Amino acid sequence: MTRIVTVGLAVVDFVFYVDEMPRRAEKYRARDAQIIGGGGAANAAVAVSRLGCDAVLAARLGDDQVGDMIVAGLEADGVDCALTHRYEGGRSSFSSVLIDHEGERQIVNFRDQALPADADWLIAALPEHFDAALADTRWPEGAAALMRAARERGVPGVLDAEAPILDAEAALRLASHLAFSAQGLRDWAGHDDLGAALDAVGRETGSFVCVTDGDRGVFWKQGQASGFESAYRIEAVDTLGAGDVWHGAFAVALGEGMAPEPAIRFANAVAAIKCTRSNGRAGYPARQEVEQFMKEAMTCS
Repeated sequence: MTRIVTVGLAVVDFVFYVDEMPRRAEKYRARDAQIIGGGGAANAAVAVSRLGCDAVLAARLGDDQVGDMIVAGLEADGVDCALTHRYEGGRSSFSSVLIDHEGERQIVNFRDQALPADADWLIAALPEHFDAALADTRWPEGAAALMRAARERGVPGVLDAEAPILDAEAALRLASHLAFSAQGLRDWAGHDDLGAALDAVGRETGSFVCVTDGDRGVFWKQGQASGFESAYRIEAVDTLGAGDVWHGAFAVALGEGMAPEPAIRFANAVAAIKCTRSNGRAGYPARQEVEQFMKEAMTCS
């Protein structure tokens, strides 16, 4: 079975659906609520598992109730959390998310800045064999350690290049595949010309580079070659976590030996299906669904 190791953020979101955003210091009643697992690396790991692969997550958590919830949710979704480090006295990350009737979001996140950043324990604990690696930028030291290990093993190392990208500069230099969000690429470049920015980061790193830009598709560059893969046409219901799912699927495809272009098309399909559903991780598609979706899309094109 293809094994993907992901490193980065794992959180839990307490989501409240309200008629309007609170503006005064008083009590408000939610018309609905959900407790949803989140975090870039954690969401990607769930996507990997749902696609039929062995998903291993390395993350930093506290030894608290929130951490228990995070791990229990991930394990229920088939993610191996053996590399998730629980720090005594530490506090796990969580968010309060308010969503009004127009779909606007207000998010307040807590992240324990006292959690140790050192990744030496991770280097020693990584499995000898894995087929691809994926890191987000929320734990830069862990991202760099995993990208270095992927390079040493000769397997794809994908960096989910989200802002603040410069905090993860070491990982950016070590990754074989840099997958930027539009916001992440703007953060790296300091301007809004995504085409020029993609050319610049490709020349500077020598890596495969791409930028995901929502329903506008994915632009990529590798050496002198470049291209574009369009997004699938769908009626989007909920885009929350779509980027995380995309990165997980992209890592799976590369780990299975796909070239970058078909890997992007596969990841686009996985993310598109997720966007048609609003039930959090429960809406992440299985492999058979993705293959059927792609087959039907080809028939209709």
